[in-house]
Amino acid sequence: MIGARVFCITTTALRRSPIFFFPKIPTRPVFRLSPATRPIVAMSTTSKNQEELDSIFKQKRVVRSTVRKSLKAMDPSLRTQQDEAIQKTVLEAPWFKSCKGLCAYISCKSLNEVDTSKILSEILQHPDSNTQKKLYVPWVEDKNSNMRMLHISHMEDLVANSMNILEPAPVDAQGNDREDVLQADEPIDLFILPGLAFDRCGRRLGRGGGYYDTFLKRYQDRAKEKGWRYPLMVALSYSPQILEDGSIPVTPNDVLIDALVTPSGVVPITPRATESM
Repeated sequence: MIGARVFCITTTALRRSPIFFFPKIPTRPVFRLSPATRPIVAMSTTSKNQEELDSIFKQKRVVRSTVRKSLKAMDPSLRTQQDEAIQKTVLEAPWFKSCKGLCAYISCKSLNEVDTSKILSEILQHPDSNTQKKLYVPWVEDKNSNMRMLHISHMEDLVANSMNILEPAPVDAQGNDREDVLQADEPIDLFILPGLAFDRCGRRLGRGGGYYDTFLKRYQDRAKEKGWRYPLMVALSYSPQILEDGSIPVTPNDVLIDALVTPSGVVPITPRATESM
């Protein structure tokens, strides 16, 4: 399970990075019922489950609102500096240089996401090279948290959707369906993830749509079925998005990350990430 592999690393260097503090939020595990549970107990426990989930979702909305305000208030010049520092760190990282296939998000300025344009350009600028990385990017399938990751070879493969966010067209210029990473014959090595807030113990808070958590669970099932090693999960974060450990409420469906790239450098979280650094 993903949640079982995360621990928190703290170093003197990391303490110098700016952290935005929120009150620690106690979250309890969601209890699961066995088939033999009597109906009256099941109803009571299910109701308790729902109450706990409702409380967690409410807490998430509060954190999202606060972080959105902090991101909106960021000085544009500071944002540019942090974009450049984060992308430089990724491009120079051994785990990026060695990966052969990856999924990465296409940054959206209106969502105040960390810029990925230089990372994508670096991947796509040598399409015929033997060292070319195979890149998959998001395509939102519907409004029910269903998202696909489709292969692209050029920036020209991207078109703006109804929200003016760049996505791959589902078919290429020749009318062929783009390759879906969930149907690929080879595994990928790396996920570069967006998010709204993070902590140094691997918790990630998305924007509420559930698209990434849903997709990552599906890819985990695919990797398990094929016997593939699970990709390294790396998120990119501006300084206002890094919260005190324990400030981000989570549910059993939330996927945790292996490492966090900040303006100050890489924060390895899991043992696997530490080995890759």
